Amino acid sequence: MATIVGAPWTRIRFYPEVAPPFLRRSPLFYRSKRIQDFRRIRTFSVSAKNSGEERNVRVRFAPSPTGNLHVGGARTALFNYLFARSKGGKFVLRIEDTDLERSTKESEEAMLQDLSWLGLDWDEGPGVGGDYGPYRQSERNSMYKHYAEKLLESGHVYRCFCSNEELEKMKEIAKLKQLPPVYTGKWASAMDDEMQEELEKGTPYTYRFRVPKKGSLKINDLIRGEVSWNLETLGDFVIMRSNGQPVYNFCVTVDDATMAISHVIRAEEHLPNTLRQALIYKALGFPMPNFAHVSLILAPDRSKLSKRHGATSVGQFREMGYLPQAMVNYLALLGWGDGTENEFFTLEQLVEKFSIGRVNKSGAIFDATKLRWMNGEHLRVIPSEELTKLIGERWKSTGILTESEGPFIEEAVQLLKDGIDLIPHSDKALSNLLSYPLHDTLKSPEAKPILEDKLSEFSTSLMAAYDNGEILSALEEGSAGWQKWVKSFGKSLKRKSLFMPLRVLLTGKLHGPEMASSVALIHKAGTCGVVAPQVGFVPLNERFKMLRQLDWDSLIKDEPLVEATTAASN
Repeated sequence: MATIVGAPWTRIRFYPEVAPPFLRRSPLFYRSKRIQDFRRIRTFSVSAKNSGEERNVRVRFAPSPTGNLHVGGARTALFNYLFARSKGGKFVLRIEDTDLERSTKESEEAMLQDLSWLGLDWDEGPGVGGDYGPYRQSERNSMYKHYAEKLLESGHVYRCFCSNEELEKMKEIAKLKQLPPVYTGKWASAMDDEMQEELEKGTPYTYRFRVPKKGSLKINDLIRGEVSWNLETLGDFVIMRSNGQPVYNFCVTVDDATMAISHVIRAEEHLPNTLRQALIYKALGFPMPNFAHVSLILAPDRSKLSKRHGATSVGQFREMGYLPQAMVNYLALLGWGDGTENEFFTLEQLVEKFSIGRVNKSGAIFDATKLRWMNGEHLRVIPSEELTKLIGERWKSTGILTESEGPFIEEAVQLLKDGIDLIPHSDKALSNLLSYPLHDTLKSPEAKPILEDKLSEFSTSLMAAYDNGEILSALEEGSAGWQKWVKSFGKSLKRKSLFMPLRVLLTGKLHGPEMASSVALIHKAGTCGVVAPQVGFVPLNERFKMLRQLDWDSLIKDEPLVEATTAASN
């Protein structure tokens, strides 16, 4: 047995004991009939072993610009970023745009924008440059052709002149025989004169990689442990199409090798590609990187997360009002944890705590409800000035307010923020505060106990307090003045249950944010002039006018009917 050691983490063993001819003969050996001998004895086992070396860490995220950045892709980018930053390495962004028909400049720009929005800045790549460029596959064709010709000269690759019809027939025959749909090797051992004849005729051809008939590949995946494949199920595969375009596995191998990528962290759906790529690495004499295949993100029904489950792209969540720090926090927890019960992390904390060894190999469930909760948690720890600016600009842009800053906005944000999980939710929160659905509230079954607790008499006393200026004076004095007045008002009525009657009559609702601050804001909204006319805001003075016009007898008489109707519908 001969053992050849390449890079520190790559060990390749060949069987039988005689060293393979391609290690000791010239490229002419692969020509003509002698190819058959090459294929017959080229039986070996490849074992790619991780050395644990972490110096000069270089990782890459390589999206295809054929659509939006999926949350699965964003998580892969995040894990690469965290690994690089935690090891003091480089995070490389490479655009895999060899699918010329589907790749678009718009998609690439959107992906770059999404990554920047998430805070995943890259050290090398589009817009940044670097020593290993260009960083778009469409600009690296000359490099792919160079290495393809190198493989052709060494005999690891041969020209295949099979037509599409011939290839389809091979698949059909294999299917009938219940065999894997592998290439039968028609041109693998063709004579020089046969190939020359086809070349002179101008017959289109592909470049096929010559795969050993027997043997296996074994890698130690950083997430999945030992993974192995049998070579006999593969068959000779194409690395260059007849139109001169390289295929994915060839591009990726050449790119990763020539960009000195040390660790390939990618989705588990790429795991089968490792076999082809490992063979190309070996044939070109490139060291193998460490591999880590991350599990898929699953929907609640445990199927692969897709558009039918709702929003799945980073851009969609951004448009819905999610914060980038919340998205990063949540994506990191999809398959990773620091070993504690803590779920709240900043990007800096994730860099400090991240370990590839703690990435789970089982699928992670995407929970939109938890993501929204997490967004709310991040939103509430944003510095007050920053949050006020975000929400104030939102209120002005949506036409609720005519200004984006000022005392009213500051107080409104502080009052409403605890009930907001997404910035757009602030629209409804403020609109609810400014509205006065008194009639609907009083007609609801839930209001019956309050209505029956002498609410009409309470309303009369409240209107009197407004008319004599008590309420307005209390509001002008702030929270302390309001609390003092409420206590005095309760004593004058010889009544302890003040909270719900006051909330219903002043806000028109049974539930809502803290009442004293709510009433103070309603008063301020009527005096500061920042509320847009079309919002449907009911100022405090208008609310008391509506109270004066209430037909309490009618409300009490309608109560049983409303209750019966509600019971019937339930």
